[in-house]
Amino acid sequence: MTTAQPSAKATAGRGRFISFEGGEGSGKSTQIKILAERLAGVKLHAIVTREPGGSPGAEIIRHLVLSGMGKLLGPDAETLLFAAARDDHARTVIEPALKQGTWVLSDRFSDSTRVYQGALGHVAPGILNAMQRVTIGDLKPDLTVILDVPVEVGLQRAAARRGTAAADRFESEDVDFHQQLRDAYRRIAANEPERCVLIDATEEPAKVAANIWSVLRDRFFTTSTNSAAASA
Repeated sequence: MTTAQPSAKATAGRGRFISFEGGEGSGKSTQIKILAERLAGVKLHAIVTREPGGSPGAEIIRHLVLSGMGKLLGPDAETLLFAAARDDHARTVIEPALKQGTWVLSDRFSDSTRVYQGALGHVAPGILNAMQRVTIGDLKPDLTVILDVPVEVGLQRAAARRGTAAADRFESEDVDFHQQLRDAYRRIAANEPERCVLIDATEEPAKVAANIWSVLRDRFFTTSTNSAAASA
């Protein structure tokens, strides 16, 4: 009996860049971990990173943002903080990894700025576009997985995850904020179907992971037969 084993399509030696987006409690960290393990199972090296953060300089800025400092300074200044973090992250982590043929799995990327500071913070599109040109230029994910859950579900998960710890800068926002956030992500998915896929994240984690893997298989892999290997 033979089973289909995926093999990566040729990418001229460059790795793939996959970002994960979604509201609080949507399960990004869980799904990134599962995907990294699955890629390793088909002999593809992947690194897991996050925003804000992902590099030493960006992690310092992450602490400032999640502590609430960015909110005190206002949305324009907060956007600049995110831009500075993303510039360091892209230059020192993402781009070098992709050039080496490594897959990069990032918990958030530029769509988060478009949603949190743009759609919700009302930062002018001109400012967002200028910051993007300066920090990442033409760099964008090959695929953006947007994990979608109802606001109430996501907030319950986030509360369970943090336990007795205090809510961070974004978890502490009201329900209306989180509903607007969800709506903004759904608009991005609808407007950019070539790059984005909207995944129902209310399913069990294993089912969500299977749906994500199905998307990757269709977009990035060819199938070959290997009688000794289990189906991926």
